[in-house]
Amino acid sequence: MPNTTAPVLVTGATGFLAAEIIKQLLAADYRVRGTTRDVAGSEADGQLASLPGADQRLEMLEADLLDPGAFDAAVVGCEYVMHTASPFFLDAEDPQHDLIDPAVEGTRSVLESVSKAGGVRRVVLTSSFAAMSGAPKEETWNEDDWNDVSSLDSGPYAYSKTMAERAAWDFMDDDDRSFDLVVINPTGIIGPSIVPRLNASHSLFVSATNGETPGIIDLHFPMVDVRDVARAHIMAMENPEAAGRYLCSAGTRSMRQNIELLKEAGFGDRYKLPSLPLDNALGNVLVRLVSRTQPKGIRDFISRSLGHTYELDTSKIRTELGLEFRDVDQSVIDTMTSLENWGHLGKKIEVVPAPSRL
Repeated sequence: MPNTTAPVLVTGATGFLAAEIIKQLLAADYRVRGTTRDVAGSEADGQLASLPGADQRLEMLEADLLDPGAFDAAVVGCEYVMHTASPFFLDAEDPQHDLIDPAVEGTRSVLESVSKAGGVRRVVLTSSFAAMSGAPKEETWNEDDWNDVSSLDSGPYAYSKTMAERAAWDFMDDDDRSFDLVVINPTGIIGPSIVPRLNASHSLFVSATNGETPGIIDLHFPMVDVRDVARAHIMAMENPEAAGRYLCSAGTRSMRQNIELLKEAGFGDRYKLPSLPLDNALGNVLVRLVSRTQPKGIRDFISRSLGHTYELDTSKIRTELGLEFRDVDQSVIDTMTSLENWGHLGKKIEVVPAPSRL
């Protein structure tokens, strides 16, 4: 049973995660209000409109993260707001304009609209593990960690998520706030996509089938299924005791583990998967040398991630919210199956910048 008859606002409704949240909210009989920069475009795509229950319980409004007051009308009459909209891509020509401003100012804009409207009980904010981890460390990561390493010049995406989340908590420092804030910090989000647009997390899988990544590199990826991240948002909304940040991750897999899994699942029969063994000491030297020819975002990612793995403590989200994660290996297979069904595999595809701002 829904715990509110009011619409639940989901920003960035046509994004990878937001679309899954909307699907699950509709399945649970909630009324949903989504925002996008282009309602006509989302209606033309048709994926959200075709979700069960959408014809009766989904309404779409236009709102842009950088337009002052853009969310004022959207939050009116809502008791819960899920703010997922934020740009996600590693390379940006103008990081301040393309990443920092939309993430930070968009978050402030939503919270200001919520504060003005009154009536909202809780905002659930989608942050990121990137707001915790600017660089690898030997210790286990948990909700007490903050990224104090990334900057506008080095790791601007991680910096944008850090600054946006800090801006949200700073906003909540005002004792007069009539609503509370809960934050979900997912690692790399994978899994099947409701929308056709390729996102940055999925582009790593695509690059393994189109020749862009010929070798197996010594990289490890903490991952979580989009269906679990969406469920975490809804649990955080529904549980009155939910509070603070929640690190959301199902497990870590190396590139070699992923490639071996895809071979066993038959994807190696249809696509030329990476095979050159570069996940060793000599390979790391070669990869670092080659990475110097790559765009700065990719170069920085390789520099800080190569040869490092991650230990994450997700006990808080498991115990307080009761979230049980899907098996990571099955999520990888489901990701590839979804990408294949959308026609993304085996060819070079340019990731559309800032997809989740739509």
